[in-house]
Amino acid sequence: MTRRNHASLAVTRFRFFTFVFSIVALLSGFSHSLAENSPAILKPLQFVKQTCADCHSGNTPDGGFDAESLNASLDDPKSLSTWIRIIDRVRAGEMPPKDAEPLANKDRKAFVNATHKWMQTFEEAKIREFGRVQGRRLTNLQLERTLQDLTGIDIPLAIEMPAEPKTADFNTFSENQTMSHFHLEQHLKIVDLALDEMFRRVFSIDDDKWGRHMTAKEISRKQVRCREPEYIDNQAVIWSSRLEFYGRIPATEAKEAGWYRLKFQVQALKKPEDHGVWCSVRMGEGVSSAPLLSWGGSFEAEQEPKVVTMDIWLPYSHLIEIRPHDRTLKQARFQGGQAADGEGGSQDLPGIGIDWLSLERIHKGPTQAEIRKQVFPTINFKTIPGKDSQDRKIEKVALTAEKPKESLRNCLTKFAKLSFRQEISAAEIQPYIDFALESFEETKDLAAALRAGFRSILCSPRFLYFHETPGQLDDYAIASRLSYFLWNSMPDEKLFALASQGMLSDDRVLDNQVDRMLRDPKGKRFVPDFAAQWLELDQIDFTEPDAKLYPDFDLVVQNSMLDETHRFLQYHFEKNSEVTHFVDSDVTFMNSRLARYYELPPVESDKPTLVKLDPESHRSGLLTQGSILKVTANGTNTSPVLRGLWVARRILGDTIPPPPESVPAIEPDIRGAKTIRDQLEKHREDSACAFCHAMIDPPGFALENFDAAGRWRDNYLKLENGRLKPGTKINPSYKTVGGKEFKDVRQFQKIVASQPDQLARNFAEKLITYGTGAPITYADRVDIDRIVKEAAEAKYGIRSIIKLVVNSSIFQNK
Repeated sequence: MTRRNHASLAVTRFRFFTFVFSIVALLSGFSHSLAENSPAILKPLQFVKQTCADCHSGNTPDGGFDAESLNASLDDPKSLSTWIRIIDRVRAGEMPPKDAEPLANKDRKAFVNATHKWMQTFEEAKIREFGRVQGRRLTNLQLERTLQDLTGIDIPLAIEMPAEPKTADFNTFSENQTMSHFHLEQHLKIVDLALDEMFRRVFSIDDDKWGRHMTAKEISRKQVRCREPEYIDNQAVIWSSRLEFYGRIPATEAKEAGWYRLKFQVQALKKPEDHGVWCSVRMGEGVSSAPLLSWGGSFEAEQEPKVVTMDIWLPYSHLIEIRPHDRTLKQARFQGGQAADGEGGSQDLPGIGIDWLSLERIHKGPTQAEIRKQVFPTINFKTIPGKDSQDRKIEKVALTAEKPKESLRNCLTKFAKLSFRQEISAAEIQPYIDFALESFEETKDLAAALRAGFRSILCSPRFLYFHETPGQLDDYAIASRLSYFLWNSMPDEKLFALASQGMLSDDRVLDNQVDRMLRDPKGKRFVPDFAAQWLELDQIDFTEPDAKLYPDFDLVVQNSMLDETHRFLQYHFEKNSEVTHFVDSDVTFMNSRLARYYELPPVESDKPTLVKLDPESHRSGLLTQGSILKVTANGTNTSPVLRGLWVARRILGDTIPPPPESVPAIEPDIRGAKTIRDQLEKHREDSACAFCHAMIDPPGFALENFDAAGRWRDNYLKLENGRLKPGTKINPSYKTVGGKEFKDVRQFQKIVASQPDQLARNFAEKLITYGTGAPITYADRVDIDRIVKEAAEAKYGIRSIIKLVVNSSIFQNK
C-alpha cells in the first residue's frame, strides 16, 4: 500500500467514525410522543377547564395561566411542567385560592388521584422504553481526566475545549450536550494533544529531573526602573502596590509548558503590628497585551523567614509574579509607573523580601516508567544512540517487541477495554486492530501504528458516550456512573474487578465503594467539582466588587472564601453530619485574612483553620459564607430576588417557574416606592408574581445584611457629595411561605434547619441530577420519597444520603 493510499484510508476511517459519532448525537436528542386523546386524561383536562377557567382565561388570566389553552400533551416539556404545577398546587390546597369558590375534598382528592395516575403512567412507560437519561457523553472535565487516567499524562486539556452550556444547574445534563462538526474537530484536537504528550513522555529521557535554584540577585534588578523585584540588602524586594505586573520574575519564564514545584524563602518587611503581609502568587505573560493572570496561591509573610512551597501549572513563556496582595495595606506610588531602588521603602509601607527561589519540573501522576508499563504492557523500551536536529550525538528511547503484531493486538485490546469502560469481544476490537496493522504493514513503525490504533479508539462514540441501555444498568455501566459521579473520571481497577464479578448491584458493596472512593485522593475532588455547579462557585469570577464601594476586597479574600466553603463541605461530608449543617453550623474554616475581613476573632494561620463560631455570630452555614454571598450579587449591590431565587432553587429545592409570558419584563408600577422592600411589596400585588415571590423573598430579605462582597452591614450605603455614607437601615425580617416569622438571618436559618426532610430531598435531587445527567421527573418522586424516608432513619447524614442515592433505582437505571 502506498503512503497516499494509507493517507486516503485514514481519512476514510475518520469520516466513518465521524458519521457514527453524528448518528449517536442525533439519537441522543430523540424524544418520544404519546397520543393526547387517551381516555385516561380527559377527566383531568376537563376538570381544570371547567373549574379554573373563570379566573384563568381571557387576555389577562390570573397568574399568567390560561386554562382554556391547556393541552394534555405531556410530551411537551412546557405542558408537562404546567401539569406538575397544577397538581402540586391543588394537592397543597393552594388552588383554588381562599377567596375563590371552595373545592370539595372528595373532588380535590379525585382530581389529584386521576392526574397522578395519568402522569405517572405516562412517564413510567417512556422511561421503560427509552430510559430517563438520553444519550450522554463526557463533559469537558470528564474527558480531560479520563484521558489523563488512560494515558498517564497530567497536562490540562479542558481549557482547550469549547465552553459547555449548563442547564438544570449542571453541565452533565444530557439533553443539552450537543455534538456538532466543530465539537468533533475539537475532540480530535484534544485526543491528539493527549497522545502527543503521552508519546513525548514515554520517549523522553530524564523528563522529571529539570530544576533550577536562583539567588535573590538572579531574580531581581538593581538601579533600573522596572516591574521586577528590587535587589536591596541581598533580597529581592517587592513593596505593597497596585502597580500592574509588579513582582514579576522573568527568570521563571517557562521554556516548556508543565507542572513546576515552586519554593522560595520569604519574610515580611515593615510588617503591620496586628498581622502579616498577605501575598499572592500568579502566573501569566506579565505584559499589558496579555493582562490576565491565573491564580497560583497565597501566603502570609511574617517577620521571621518562612519557606513557601506550591505546585503550579506554567504554560510556555509564562512567568511567575509574587507580590503583596492586600488592599488594606498602604500602597506605594512609583514615578512613571515603574519601581526603582529604594523608592518604595522610603514611603514607609509594608513589603516582602525573597532570599532565594527554586523551580523544579514535576509530574502529577505516573512516572515515565509507569506509563510505559500501563499503556504498553507487552512492549520493551531501550536506550539507543541517536542524533538531534543539529546532528549532535544524544541518547534516544526506542520500543521493541519480539512479536510486534501480537504486542500491538494486546496493547490495543487492553486500551480499548479501559477506554470503552466494559468488556469487549474480539470482533468488536478487530476493526481498530486492523486499522493499526495496516499502518504497521506500510511503515514498519510500531509506535506510529500503536498511535493510530489509540487514536481510532479515542475517536469512537463508545469512548465519548456512556454505554447505557433502558432498564437496569449492567455492572460495568454502574461502575462508570459511580466513578464519573464521585471522581469525574473512569473506573479504576477495583471497580472494573467488581464489575467483572457482577458485584456492583449489592448495596453493601456499593456502600463500601462510596467510602473507599471518597477516601481516595481522587475523592477529594468531589466537593469542589459538585459545589462548583450546585452552588455556582464556578461563577465566582464572573463579577468583581466595585473597588470604590468595597475597598477591602481582593483576590486573596476571594480565594480564601472558596477555601472556606470547600473545607466546610469536606469536613461535614467526612463526618457524615446532618444535612441541616448546610444552613446552620457552629464551625467553619478561615485563615487569618478571611477572619480579619469578616471582622471575627483572629486566626493565627494562613491555611484554612477549623474555627468554632460564637452563637451570636452572623456567620453560620453556607448561606453566610462569602463565596455564596458573592456569586449571588452583581459586584455593586444586592438583590433580595436574586439571592432568594438562588436559595430557593439550590438549598430549599423549591420549583420556581419562569415569569408568565403575560407579565412583561418591566416590573409593575412602583411609583412612590422608596426601598427594595417597598418595591417588592408593589410587585407582589400583581397576582402573576405573588406566588413565586412568596418563596423567593423570605431568604432574599434574610440575607440583606450582607453586602455584595460578603461583609456584614447594618445600613445600605448612599453616595453623598462624592462620599459613601450610611443610608437606610436594613430590615431583614419577614415570614416564610409557611407563615413563620423571623427577625434576622439567624432565625431564618433555624427555621430552615427545622425542616431536614426538605433539605435532604433537595440534596438528593441535586446529587441525582449531577450524577445521572437528567433532572428529576415526576415519576422519580416515589424513589425520592423513599430516599428521604431512609435518610431520616440514618439521621439525615450527608454521606448517608450519597449512599442512598447510589443505591437507588434512579441511579442504577438508565
